[in-house]
Amino acid sequence: SGKKLLEPLKSLAAVHKLPFNILEDKEVSNDAEVHKHEGDLWFCLEGEVTFIYGGELVNPWAKKNSDGTLDERELKAKEIKGGTEAILKPGDWLWIPASEPHQHKCAGVARLAIIKIPVTH
Repeated sequence: SGKKLLEPLKSLAAVHKLPFNILEDKEVSNDAEVHKHEGDLWFCLEGEVTFIYGGELVNPWAKKNSDGTLDERELKAKEIKGGTEAILKPGDWLWIPASEPHQHKCAGVARLAIIKIPVTH
């Protein structure tokens, strides 16, 4: 159970700072989050995954960086209040704009491609 990034994209994305990856979720319920600096474009490759998006984070906290500082661009929470639910199946896309709360969960195994789209000003 849990989530993991899949090779070979995991290593390539880390080395080259690529804005995309493939995520495998197995019987997981992720924390809700908000990215103020980027949007997420999700594509379901395999399995079925439930997303909740929109609404507002309940009791949010800022992401903690590896050096102990807080990253105010990334907020997390255990749940979303007033969000919309969508079930993604293979071939489905979902766009989550920057600053929109979202979380996902799956009962089985799901593989998702994620593309990070930076905010432009």
